[in-house]
Amino acid sequence: MKLIGMLDSPFVRRVAVTLAARDIPFEHESISVFREMERFGAVNPLFKSPSLVADDGTILMESSVILHWIEGISGIPLLPDDPASRTRAARRVALGLVAAEKAVQIEYERKRPEHERTASWQERIAGQVATAWEAIEDELAGDLDPLALDGITIVAAWGFGRFVTPDHAPPERFPKLSAFAVDAEALQPYKRFPVDG
Repeated sequence: MKLIGMLDSPFVRRVAVTLAARDIPFEHESISVFREMERFGAVNPLFKSPSLVADDGTILMESSVILHWIEGISGIPLLPDDPASRTRAARRVALGLVAAEKAVQIEYERKRPEHERTASWQERIAGQVATAWEAIEDELAGDLDPLALDGITIVAAWGFGRFVTPDHAPPERFPKLSAFAVDAEALQPYKRFPVDG
């Protein structure tokens, strides 16, 4: 199978690190949906990153769908079986995804011409990403594994936030999250697929 997309995407990176952490073989092809539209469109005309090309040629999209499919074909569970632990992990995955989505929206908004930007929208998404980081900071506990799906999602989101929107992800405001991410980034699956690609 082949994973298509740039590692500056937290969604591509969470898939890559999850697969690497579980020793599931795959190829990664770093193609930009912006700078290499023709090349990306030849793989997936919907221009959705990440895209995963299954061994039979089927194209899958959306990181959560891809990971659910991987769990099914590999038999390797991505969330705990215990209901309470599963609920806690699922919430942390969701918080990481919200933080990533809002950081992406902040970055896209910055790319728009100044006259097309809306102050109220910028304030709203800035507030949403801050609230997500605060919730993650509050919920970080000793049971969070940096190579479990919730840990990977959070670290991928934080890495993107620090890389692209550092003014919205100050480490001094979120010290537990920052320290957790620094330790995680030293692990081999993260080093193999660094945020800046």
